[in-house]
Amino acid sequence: MLTRRVIPCLDVKNGRNVRGVRFSADIDAGDPVELAARYDREGADELVFYDITASAEGRNIMVDLVERVASQVFIPLSVGGGVRTIDDMYLMLRSGAEKVSINSAAHQDPDLIRACADRFGSQCVVLSIDALRDSHSDPPTWTIYLNGGRVRTNLDAVEIAQRGQELGAGEIVLNSIDADGTREGYDVEFLRAVTDAVSIPVIASGGAGSLEHLRDAITLGNAHAVLAASIFHFGVYSVQEAKEFLAAAGIPTRLDPYGQPSGGGLGPHNRPS
Repeated sequence: MLTRRVIPCLDVKNGRNVRGVRFSADIDAGDPVELAARYDREGADELVFYDITASAEGRNIMVDLVERVASQVFIPLSVGGGVRTIDDMYLMLRSGAEKVSINSAAHQDPDLIRACADRFGSQCVVLSIDALRDSHSDPPTWTIYLNGGRVRTNLDAVEIAQRGQELGAGEIVLNSIDADGTREGYDVEFLRAVTDAVSIPVIASGGAGSLEHLRDAITLGNAHAVLAASIFHFGVYSVQEAKEFLAAAGIPTRLDPYGQPSGGGLGPHNRPS
């Protein structure tokens, strides 16, 4: 079995890391640059940076802040928010990202996935899916929302995950809007529906509140990685504690001593030319 990853997430608004429930983003959770450095020291496998209002505001991502975050980490950095073109993805890679997450633009124009994968390789392309469970469907289905959960589509999340893989996405971040920020656990049923439908890695997002939730996303939902925010930002658990718990549960996990940089993100010293 492949090593499972633990990934802190930075949701950035107006230059600050924020948290809330179901995309409310109303709680200040610290300075993203300082948090990035901390998670690198703690042995996170990767780091995700989302500019969560860029798409809704129709603007580009905050490049200077991405560069400052990238300068603090030696682990892979994935960046998303307001990425609408190949040139936008190139700029993020030049700014220190190893992967670029595309969400709203990719659902509106699926060819963007193929174009980016052809230009930069599938390993750089992350398809992000934000979805709500359809309360009246049996069996359950999940509908995709755009612009940070503000705009409903008629797109079925499982079908779009399959399409994303076919078009060249290297992995999928699967976020349950229902569970986001609740700390009540990931939507494991949603996870399983997608992981059963695709062969590329799926990252669980939305709802982590305990170490058991991380474990269940992997053992029950078959997630390849677990993304979490509040439990790390507010010191409920450290990244190291999460990884030790998963390892004790028999889940292959990379364990490093505190303070030892790991991974191999591009960083500012190794950007594409």
